[in-house]
Amino acid sequence: MLSHESILPEGVFVLKNIGLANGALHASEISLGCMRIAELDVNEAGALIQTALAEGINFFDHADIYGKGRSEELFAEAAAREGIGRDKLLLQTKCGIRPGFFDFSKEHILAAVEGSLKRLRTDYIDVLLLHRPDTLVEPEEVAEAFDLLHQSGKVRHFGVSNQNPMQIELLAKYVKQPLIANQLQLSITNTGMIDAGFNVNMKIDRSIDRDGSILDYCRLKGITIQPWSPFQYGFFEGVFLDNPKFPELNAKIDELAAAKGVPNTAIAIAWLLRHPARMQPIVGTTSKERLRDICRASDIALTRPEWYEIYRAAGNTLP
Repeated sequence: MLSHESILPEGVFVLKNIGLANGALHASEISLGCMRIAELDVNEAGALIQTALAEGINFFDHADIYGKGRSEELFAEAAAREGIGRDKLLLQTKCGIRPGFFDFSKEHILAAVEGSLKRLRTDYIDVLLLHRPDTLVEPEEVAEAFDLLHQSGKVRHFGVSNQNPMQIELLAKYVKQPLIANQLQLSITNTGMIDAGFNVNMKIDRSIDRDGSILDYCRLKGITIQPWSPFQYGFFEGVFLDNPKFPELNAKIDELAAAKGVPNTAIAIAWLLRHPARMQPIVGTTSKERLRDICRASDIALTRPEWYEIYRAAGNTLP
């Protein structure tokens, strides 16, 4: 479900929206991740939020562990100082990671939400995600917690993060509310969920299905994939853009960026947006200028050949 821009003057664009929760949430197709916002002062954070809104971003991703809670606090303080109304913001936060373990107990979920509500200075959260799987999960407890949060109006929608299909199915057996999002690591250089689909029935490493076909599963179930670290390679090893470790990839991205008149960051995000799964990338920049550059991704559409050119330039081979 898309909301495209109307006819605009040349050089002017509006960020597109996607419909989450069967269209109940009209959210920007790019989300601002707030993990690093605690590094800013309140004025810098306010300027970043205002820039996001000006570019069409209305969806902001948090977690109770970001900055040990300071990211949520600073976001709320900055938004209040800027006079930004709650109705202008869609707030997503995550819970379940604790020092040294994961915790999806009813008690912890309820306590975590109360903490996020207080730090975010709001009486409801638009989307709550369970943050990384807890192997000791009691899905009945999760269901009880979700019911209490939903009935009280404290959480409007629910989802998961970093979960495979069977983990989601286990929760869905007990949870009444739809699980509308799954936040997963995905970038041009982290394409595990895509690679296996190209190499079905082959005796090579890339044919190994390591995630239960999570990409196809989410498409079948109408779950929005939210790629995190879309500029990273490895597990927080660094960014691939302008990195000499990836000469062929950067040459191809720079070539397409020049041809389309956009920054290289826009091409990297456009590559994700081109996928018909209708993903919602989480971008964690704290730079206003970089955020503006990234949002240009919503204004371009890569062709099928261009998408595959980028995929191959990242070192991937097709069978």
